[in-house]
Amino acid sequence: MADILRPGATAPDFTLRVTPDQNLSLKELRGRPVILAFYPADWSPVCGDQMALYNEVLPEFQKHGAEIVGISVDGAWCHAAYAKHNHLHFPLLSDFEPKGAVAQEFGAYRYGEGVCERALFVLDEEGKVFWSYCSPIAVNPGAEGILEALEEVSKKKGETHERIESTSHEERSHSGR
Repeated sequence: MADILRPGATAPDFTLRVTPDQNLSLKELRGRPVILAFYPADWSPVCGDQMALYNEVLPEFQKHGAEIVGISVDGAWCHAAYAKHNHLHFPLLSDFEPKGAVAQEFGAYRYGEGVCERALFVLDEEGKVFWSYCSPIAVNPGAEGILEALEEVSKKKGETHERIESTSHEERSHSGR
């Protein structure tokens, strides 16, 4: 299996086609958790089930303020037809040219086959890998690991927010306000 980026690594920024005439950059999603779902190919049975599942649990991802994007080496026109056919409500990004360049940066490219691994990444608000997983290519990894990671990201964010509020309250107390 691939040697994918591990937790703590900074996710490399990228810009990929989201439609035949529009791009999306990872940096545009900073400030919120991001789920990157690399998958081998549109129209394959396991990929279809995986993307349909993510579409179904999209409200759960959104409860955590998270954005999900699917990424494969398929072209933007293929993604557009696939997303329309499957009524997907999240973007599919085309890592088409140069083929698999972004997947390679994440360690999620299958060189012998020319497709992406079935790899998942949850990035925190700062663009660091919080959780990553590479599933066997013929196995749908489900959404449980993603949801658990989002829970942890939310807890971490809450703890940071509480520390900031506590520090701010202490500073006001010491200044006599």
